[in-house]
Amino acid sequence: MGVFKLRINNKIHTVDVDDSTPLLWVLRDSLDLVGTKYGCGIGQCGACTVHLNGYATRSCLLTVAMVGDSAITTIEGLSENNNHPVQEAWNKLDVAQCGYCQAGQIMTASAFLEQNKNPSSEDVRMAMHGNICRCAAYNRIEEAVVSAAEKMKSNS
Repeated sequence: MGVFKLRINNKIHTVDVDDSTPLLWVLRDSLDLVGTKYGCGIGQCGACTVHLNGYATRSCLLTVAMVGDSAITTIEGLSENNNHPVQEAWNKLDVAQCGYCQAGQIMTASAFLEQNKNPSSEDVRMAMHGNICRCAAYNRIEEAVVSAAEKMKSNS
């Protein structure tokens, strides 16, 4: 057991957990930030994606001891009013079907668009490749990422 101070969504949270606890379970079970989903537990599906210092990271593979003083952003902290351009594009294009993977998809897309302001369709497909959608909404996901990129460019 150990006491960890984590910087999550611009707030400091103190948790007392075993140092080998995956960040996913700290978020969900200790802090009730349940937007981050458990999918596969081996980093292959993307449902548990959060931002670690701005980069998309699989929280099921990252232990709480590995986090240190890194800035963590979950889907709950991506925007104050669900108005991040990626979230808005998701809503406008009605991307979600079952919705289970969507938080991870959105977190991956938003981190990607911070790094690539002018992505091609191929860039989007490559960036989103590791996120699995059981409903196969991949065409709408790609369309939403492209739409969000265009909105982000026009807001600059």
